[in-house]
Amino acid sequence: MSGRHLLSFVELFRATPVKSSLLTFAPLALALGQLGNSYVNGVSPAVSVGFAAVMVIFAAVAMSHHAAEHRIRRLEADDGPKRI
Repeated sequence: MSGRHLLSFVELFRATPVKSSLLTFAPLALALGQLGNSYVNGVSPAVSVGFAAVMVIFAAVAMSHHAAEHRIRRLEADDGPKRI
């Protein structure tokens, strides 16, 4: 039996909707905003594409960390120390 259980986004959003939304949508909105800003102002897209890539990577890593945090909290709640 595998000790690794991957949480779905739906489960994370049900458990902590505000934190999950902030970690997912805020970096993506910043990336899209920066891309739009560079287009409107005629700035070279190299910087804004790099920024957008970093923000997408940040969102993925942050959600992975959030999922691990949630798994640890759930494990501690389910199999925490038993009182005698």
